[in-house]
Amino acid sequence: MQELTPVISIRNLQKSYGDQQVLKGIDLDIHQGEIIGYIGPNGAGKSTTLKILIGILGDFSGEVSILGYDVKKDAMEVKKHIGYVPENAMLYEVLTPMEYLLFIGRLYQLEDAQIEKRAKELLSLFGLSDVIDSRMSTFSKGMRQKVLLISGMIHNPDIIFLDEPLSGLDANAVILVKEILAKLKKAGKTILYSSHIMDVVEKLSDRIVIINKGQIVANGTFEELKAQDSMSSLEGVFGSLTGGNHENQARADEFIQALSSL
Repeated sequence: MQELTPVISIRNLQKSYGDQQVLKGIDLDIHQGEIIGYIGPNGAGKSTTLKILIGILGDFSGEVSILGYDVKKDAMEVKKHIGYVPENAMLYEVLTPMEYLLFIGRLYQLEDAQIEKRAKELLSLFGLSDVIDSRMSTFSKGMRQKVLLISGMIHNPDIIFLDEPLSGLDANAVILVKEILAKLKKAGKTILYSSHIMDVVEKLSDRIVIINKGQIVANGTFEELKAQDSMSSLEGVFGSLTGGNHENQARADEFIQALSSL
């Protein structure tokens, strides 16, 4: 059987900031319809990888292609087909959700009527109908995150990059986003999902890729990773592969000792 061409292909990806090498030779293929959980400790290189994939960082070595387009040479073409929801983004707070989504939709060359229709429907689904014309300077973090999620998907992209997309959301919104991602997968969308919320990554992902110190240390289904490390949870696998299990136990002991000391 002929192997399917990956929609995202990464070969020997390296990136440095000054003398610090952040990515040390990443190789990864992602296929259409996959949800990939991309996890690692702070500073491991997750956000740097995502920023390279979406075309924000162009100063890297190696080969990166999305839907057959070279990310360096065809960055604008790549951006037409992808959506991105960052962990921390600055919204134009003087705008209303509708104004902001019109601005984003126009960047993707959507017609205003189409943008307004989608925005009203999507904002309603997230419970934001009552504030559709309110300035976002009054919004909570969770409300802003909902607008960001919509802005990253309003153009119906083929590939979606999510960096801590559940940040600030309430329990009901988290459940809704999980259901949306499952439906997007069924529709053939490809999702690269970076998060520290292990149980969500565990339940949503077709494959889990763990990065540590700029290198991929694991790549497989949750069942495969469990079998390799004899762990019962993704949290256990993650700690084992990144050296966090024993270190965290020791730090917890030191924390308790510090609290109880005179």
